[in-house]
Amino acid sequence: MSVFMRPGDADDGVYRPILRPRRGELSALHHLDAAAARLVMPIVELGSQDRLPQLIKQVPPRTTAVGVDLGAVPDPAGSLVSPPLDLAEELAELGVAMLPVLRAYDSSRRLSEHGLAARMHLMRAVLRLQPHLDVRNSAEATATTSRLLTGAGLDPERVDLLIDLAETACAAHAYRIEERARQVLRWARTMPWRSVTVAAGAMPPNLDDLPADEPVTVGRLDAQVWARLKEPGVGYADYGVTSPVRRNGVNHRQLPTLRYTTERDWWIYRWARRGGRSDDRCHDLCRTLVGSPHWPAEGARFSWGDAEIARRARSARGGGSPASWIAWSTSHHIAHVLHSLTPEPSASFSRPSKPRRRP
Repeated sequence: MSVFMRPGDADDGVYRPILRPRRGELSALHHLDAAAARLVMPIVELGSQDRLPQLIKQVPPRTTAVGVDLGAVPDPAGSLVSPPLDLAEELAELGVAMLPVLRAYDSSRRLSEHGLAARMHLMRAVLRLQPHLDVRNSAEATATTSRLLTGAGLDPERVDLLIDLAETACAAHAYRIEERARQVLRWARTMPWRSVTVAAGAMPPNLDDLPADEPVTVGRLDAQVWARLKEPGVGYADYGVTSPVRRNGVNHRQLPTLRYTTERDWWIYRWARRGGRSDDRCHDLCRTLVGSPHWPAEGARFSWGDAEIARRARSARGGGSPASWIAWSTSHHIAHVLHSLTPEPSASFSRPSKPRRRP
């Protein structure tokens, strides 16, 4: 059994995007600069058919660690096969630190395997709790998290708590989940977690019905919920530029599409003009985006994705692919999130101190 350890704890407390195991998302992580890479700890959701090590060989992420969520992968029938341990060994051989993600429905066997995988790497894990599905009150939350930590053999000081509010479908729904988040955060302060992060997602699962050949806005309700919480030391997470609702096996119309993040909205560009050549359509799309008011003042220097967009705006050659468009969108999104967050990478989620009585 190989063991992969790195000295010290990674300074990754700013942004934890929940991403899909695709070339586009991994390419965005691969092109992070050193400063941004230290502030991002991605969580990759794997399915039974996904092969993360093969993808990492092609586009290794520059982040200090990668959280791996195997919640969609069932326990195998045989006792000699272990998805968490097999993946932990493969990633160790590639020099990539892995954080297993504990889920409320994990079996005792899976929790034990997660604990062993954590010991092979950084002695750390992520506990992903979805309040609307996993627990109904603080007593259930305490019992559930106690079972998970005991099963994995980990102390809460070594575990990052991820409160996943999932889909934020509309403004009314956003206000409801905001109140739910406040209740869970009050409970979370009763335990000494390594960090606490709130996640949500507002990107629609299907963009095919949006108009083409004109920019269309989609509200970033997830970011607005987090901003209204105003909890000190609470980390930020989202689903990148994709939806929390996974539509596996659904084929989309592959128009050149960019999902461009601004403070309160995504600007969705779906382009069909300029005839049938994808390169020409992508060129026209990028020229329109570069000339828009929401193109950043830093221009192509804002992120690797923005540099790629600017390059396609200058030339119609190499219009990219669906993986490229997701990569550019994700790269800009990560840069925008890090730019928007107050730079407090070492902020801790501590219990409130007792009020001092006035003399």
